[in-house]
Amino acid sequence: MILLRSIAIWLIFIVIESINGTIRTLWLVPLLGDLRAHQISFVTGSLLILTIATIFVRWLKISSLSQSIGVGVLWMLLTLVFEVVLGRFAFGYSWAQIAADYNLFQGRLMSLGLVLLVLAPLIATKIRDGSIVGGTYQR
Repeated sequence: MILLRSIAIWLIFIVIESINGTIRTLWLVPLLGDLRAHQISFVTGSLLILTIATIFVRWLKISSLSQSIGVGVLWMLLTLVFEVVLGRFAFGYSWAQIAADYNLFQGRLMSLGLVLLVLAPLIATKIRDGSIVGGTYQR
């Protein structure tokens, strides 16, 4: 059941992040340029991910630290596959264009976004319910 709930929450992430990306492309890029627009979009996207994760983390019924990390890894993998498939096959981007979004040395922050996704269930639980002690959640 946790797998299906995790995927349902990830689908919400993808819809919201797609809207965030559309806003970036239509409004922020013309105003601020590509790099700055991506950086601002990363910050707003991160806040949206943490907000959604915090709203739904109890519904997931995560009972351990390892389960929390497992959900986060699933979200990260689903996002990576989505980004690659969308970029490569829907938009026709080259592998170099796709990889460029993950290059921290060029100011791109997608790799940090993937780390955030892995940690999102843990951070959301901390925000929502308190601390984690000894590998199990204290409520």
